[in-house]
Amino acid sequence: MKIAIIASEGKKELVAEICVAYCGILNSHELCSTSTIGKFLSNATGLNFDTVSFDEHGGLSQIQSRITYNEIDLLLYFRDPCSDDDYDTSKIDLLRVCDENMVPAATNVASAEALLLALQRGDLDWRENFQNIRFD
Repeated sequence: MKIAIIASEGKKELVAEICVAYCGILNSHELCSTSTIGKFLSNATGLNFDTVSFDEHGGLSQIQSRITYNEIDLLLYFRDPCSDDDYDTSKIDLLRVCDENMVPAATNVASAEALLLALQRGDLDWRENFQNIRFD
């Protein structure tokens, strides 16, 4: 499966801790991220990331496009609920696109752990069978 992992500036350390804790699961999947977070996580965890542009240079839009074209199967998006920056339209649109395309998305540690454990059990394999079906 292809997993996009992104994080707000204030959540970089937390997402690195999650990636270290679940490295065994994440290592067997294709990972992508925006350039800044991808490099940070790669250095912190040793995981390989396919990176897109920086956040401020359209990186979120590129991930959003990948979700739209079924190139992302799971999104881990660690947002800072106390930051006004995390409520701009591009970040809200990213979650909207996940909903439209039936891509599971986690926005905090609890939901990320639930999705990663489901991934490990094979509970998310149904997406591979429905890659080109949309339920609009």
